Formats: sequence, C-alpha cells, structure tokens
Amino acid sequence: MSTLTERAQFAPELVLSVVAPAVEYYQKAFGATVVRLFNNDDGSIHVAEMSIGGSLFHLHEEMPSSPQRRSPGALGGTSVLLGIFVDDPDHMMASALLAGGNQVSAMQDYFYGFRQGIVADPFGHQWMIQKKI
Repeated sequence: MSTLTERAQFAPELVLSVVAPAVEYYQKAFGATVVRLFNNDDGSIHVAEMSIGGSLFHLHEEMPSSPQRRSPGALGGTSVLLGIFVDDPDHMMASALLAGGNQVSAMQDYFYGFRQGIVADPFGHQWMIQKKI
C-alpha cells in the first residue's frame, strides 16, 4: 500500500517581474542548470525550469492579473525562506554574494547542529544556505 508522501518532492516556483536575469543569477550564484525554457511570443522567458544538484525549481514571469503570480517586489517582500543544503555553504554564500546577492545573515554555526547563512537574491527571494554539522 502506498502513502501520499511516498514519492513527494518539493519544486518551488519563484515569481519574478523578468525571468532572464534570474536565470543568469541562479546559474552564477548556485551553479543551477537550465532544464527547459518556455518563451513568450516576443522571445522573453515566461517560465524556466531549473535544477540545483538534481532538485527542480521553477521561475515564472509575474502575471499582474493573477494574485498567485506576483513577485516579491509587487508584494512588498516575501514571507518565504528557501532552504538549500549543500556540502560547502561558505563557498555557495560567497558565490551568491559575488553574483549580486545581499547578505541577510552571516554564515555561522548554530547550537542545534547546522551551519547557516541567509542571502537575498537581487529579485527579493531569500535563500538559507546550510549544512548539518
């Protein structure tokens, strides 16, 4: 008998006012790869499917007519913190900052057994880069 969560995987969708710069940022900052792109009639990117270490995520162009497809800028911020576990969080944090991100909290070890730091990408999404220590 299978359960509902037996094959569950998370694939967050990040909404952006313009997708192309985010594709470039995530490639530089996190080593993300493009899985596939869906373009608008004018050639701009409407949706990008990307992967970091085999984990999928999607970038979706903002749609002002849809309340579910609004960027952090349109909403005045975000309440979501995207956690990503990597072998070398210090290196990924440095890469994210070098690519244009802003440090929200410095990389540090916490008493509960994690090394974590938070970076805000240039588009208003926040990423907690971490590993278990």
